Amino acid sequence: MADSSLASSPPRAAADLLAVSFGTTVILWMIGYICRMPPAWVPSPIVLILMVACLLFGGVWIGRTTPRGWKGGLQIGLLASFLNLLVLGSVLTDHAESRGIPTVALWLPGWFLLAALLGAIGAGLGALRPQRAPVDSWTGRFAQVGVGATFLLLVAGGLVTSKDAGLAVVDWPNSFGYNMFLYPLSRMTGGVYYEHAHRLFGSLVGLTTLCLAVHLWLVEDRRWLKGLALVALLAVIAQGVMGGLRVTGRFTLSASPEDTAPNLLLAAVHGVFGQVFFALMGSLAVLTSHSYRLSRPASPVPTSRLDIRLADSFVVLLFAQIILGAIQRHYANALISHLTLASIATLVALVVGIRGFALHPSSSPARKCGVWLIVVVGLQLISGFGALLTTLPMGSAYSFSENVRAFLPTLHQALGAILLALSVALAIWVRREMPSTQSAGEA
Repeated sequence: MADSSLASSPPRAAADLLAVSFGTTVILWMIGYICRMPPAWVPSPIVLILMVACLLFGGVWIGRTTPRGWKGGLQIGLLASFLNLLVLGSVLTDHAESRGIPTVALWLPGWFLLAALLGAIGAGLGALRPQRAPVDSWTGRFAQVGVGATFLLLVAGGLVTSKDAGLAVVDWPNSFGYNMFLYPLSRMTGGVYYEHAHRLFGSLVGLTTLCLAVHLWLVEDRRWLKGLALVALLAVIAQGVMGGLRVTGRFTLSASPEDTAPNLLLAAVHGVFGQVFFALMGSLAVLTSHSYRLSRPASPVPTSRLDIRLADSFVVLLFAQIILGAIQRHYANALISHLTLASIATLVALVVGIRGFALHPSSSPARKCGVWLIVVVGLQLISGFGALLTTLPMGSAYSFSENVRAFLPTLHQALGAILLALSVALAIWVRREMPSTQSAGEA
């Protein structure tokens, strides 16, 4: 059931606004995160130009894909500016401390006005061009935005570990006594930047998951999918609490070392659970897509039962591999097991990927998942070798910079998360594309 029509019920019709406003916000945060990342401090005028272009593009997108016109762009700008209050508080705190409260009182409404104006202008420009084909499922697009936000959170978390910045901020949920959303931007330097930015990304993912879950409960007719959305919401809450307790060890607002007990085990579990949550968000994106709601294929797939078993086995192998990777990353004592299981998982991945590519029609999502599975496995092997070379003693003979030593293990971890999400997606698709007669027989 597509939800592209604005003549439908208001909650369903709002999916386009949610998808574009949250998508614009995620891109804005990605731009800000990269541009302010130490040591590459991009000049503020360039950052501002990039953000203006992003807000304009959000307006253009809503103008070209919906009949909302400039009013839709205005709404996108206002929603995006509201969502950005999660990080804007840090900027305003800096202004308040250096220039006083009255300046902030003018700055805040100015930000809303600028974002709304840019969104409206972008939508007006987008409406001037021929309208693109209607989006089949804006709810599915919103879920895809959640996947993108979660991936950025995973990368930010990987850099926290790679930069050994997990305890750079000593308290939680506050940051050095400040409310987390009001910690001054000027003080986010070194390891504090990586850890605090990770927390902010976590808040954005949490809000995205909450809005997606509420939206699905309002518009979705599949009760089991509503339940899965609720599981995702509970999971992101648990993940946030777990990340905080990794720092403090107990529920306390104190920043004193006597009142905190950092927990390395929770750090490892937090890392594993983050990748599981990413796969869960990927599942929601698949299940809310227009393609998933199409009818089952009429032509049988001869080996669909075997495909399901292989796909399920690969998911289990990858989960075990991710656990071993987390143990190696945090405790440095699971390398042989990690490498051994990696060789087995690679062989299974090639079999699953080749079967997905060869046995399904060219338009099949399972075929596309199979192709990407093979590609990502290759990249994962390369990044794994690079991570070994930069982090183990054997790599000491090479002059790798600190950033390279942080980048390659983080890339390896991120690709592992993508592999897990792809394997879960493939398991979903091979079930979906099984002929209904076989499916009924298996049930």
